[in-house]
Amino acid sequence: MSGLPALAQGGPVRILALGDSLTAGYGLARQEGFVAQLQAALREKGIEATVLDAGVSGDTTAGGRARLDWSLAENPNAAIVALGGNDLLRGLDPQATYANLNDILTRLGQRNIPVLLAGMLAPRNLGPEYVEAFEGAYRRLAQEHDVIFYPFFLDGVATEAALNQPDGIHPNARGVAVMVERILPSVERLIARARG
Repeated sequence: MSGLPALAQGGPVRILALGDSLTAGYGLARQEGFVAQLQAALREKGIEATVLDAGVSGDTTAGGRARLDWSLAENPNAAIVALGGNDLLRGLDPQATYANLNDILTRLGQRNIPVLLAGMLAPRNLGPEYVEAFEGAYRRLAQEHDVIFYPFFLDGVATEAALNQPDGIHPNARGVAVMVERILPSVERLIARARG
């Protein structure tokens, strides 16, 4: 299999953040977004990391799949895949979400790029069958591809008015700080995998 050699134990790591508006920092100044705050949090812990912003507002899992090769041109050592929120907003078939994410994870695996898969929780008003199919897709993918799994990208932020912008969907700068704080241990595990 082709791929990058394992990183030196203390060497800098390049993390691709493949996502949608939640990754791209919709409605926020650049330094307030997820990518900038995550990079700053890692450096505060003494971890030399560059977080590569591959977030496109409005993107579905299909959009992420379509631009994966372009995103990989920056030669990341690890990847955070945080897609699916827009699939939910559009009520797309969970089987399509699974297929798109499966292709993304397969292609990253072929390049020996370790992955942190950040899931999404489906609104309960979509019905129990849809909720189970959608959320179950992430659990299956995490097992099948042996990736690090973070079940809910918006953990601690969703439905908290003080942590969201007026639309109630996108986190404000304080909300992003909570997201980063909660996902940081999983990102550290990802970096440990990248360093072999």
